[in-house]
Amino acid sequence: MKSWLVKELGEPSDVLRMENVENPERGENEVLIQVRSVALNFFDILLCQGKYQEKPPLPFSIGSEVSGIVVQVKEGSKFKEGQRVLALPQKPHGGLAEYVSVDEASVYPIPESMSWNEAASMFITYHTTYYALFNRANIQKGEVLLVHAGAGGVGSAAIQLGKAAGAYVIATAGGSEKTEICRQLGADVVIDYLTEDFVEVVKRETDGKGADVIYDPVGGDVFDRSRKCIAFDGRILVIGFAGGQIPSIPANHVLVKNYSVVGVHWGYFNRLYPEKVNQEHEELISLYEQGKIKPLIYKEFDFQDVPDALNLLATRKTWGKVVVKV
Repeated sequence: MKSWLVKELGEPSDVLRMENVENPERGENEVLIQVRSVALNFFDILLCQGKYQEKPPLPFSIGSEVSGIVVQVKEGSKFKEGQRVLALPQKPHGGLAEYVSVDEASVYPIPESMSWNEAASMFITYHTTYYALFNRANIQKGEVLLVHAGAGGVGSAAIQLGKAAGAYVIATAGGSEKTEICRQLGADVVIDYLTEDFVEVVKRETDGKGADVIYDPVGGDVFDRSRKCIAFDGRILVIGFAGGQIPSIPANHVLVKNYSVVGVHWGYFNRLYPEKVNQEHEELISLYEQGKIKPLIYKEFDFQDVPDALNLLATRKTWGKVVVKV
């Protein structure tokens, strides 16, 4: 089979090599899957560079979200041959290959109505966001949700899941193309942070009250300014630091304005409570089938064009998810 391998660390276009390798053998508790689509993430670039917190042994393949068809299972498995699934391959055997063998606990069924690209694109972004909004923030109908980077992978999921929860959604994005995407996703108010001050707009739209929940995957100055428009009893969700800077939190300000800063580490939650993740997956699939959520796809690349796809992702000019057809 064909597989993309990293044999030395560096820029993806320099170190990724497509090679013919033997098909993987299915492990004892694993499901062998014929891969149809792979969703790329920014951390795939960091893995190639050796800058990610996870450092798999060389050689390794990247690609942490795939969709495909089950081709082999153990006796008594809950999956069957020919079944459509999505899966989370573990390093060093990533998903950028024609076949991958994945622990059954990291394989999830998908409906016939879901495309391969959508299935590969939904898991990390939607599970992270579902856990953040419904578990960590306990978002309520009628609350105001401010979503930063609304045209991104997790941001687009947050707009859709916020609307599904009955929230009033304000989204930020940079430029006319990305702000229009946020509107199409259902945001009630969209702020172009290149030309507008989101603090002023949020205060104006909420009559000075501020946002009840702020979904922040950016960090840095965005987090600092978000503290200026958080409501009394509000919750700021710390999703990540795409802006590159990790902010500090003045405890006196948290006390005076009576808000919570809430960490969201979905990966750790997944390891501790896999049964809850399975339940959330069923709820997300139900929302998909009701038409309330739909993964946002920026572009599909052919399998031989993986380096180009990662180069584009590195520019941070994409929106939604970048996927590879296998």
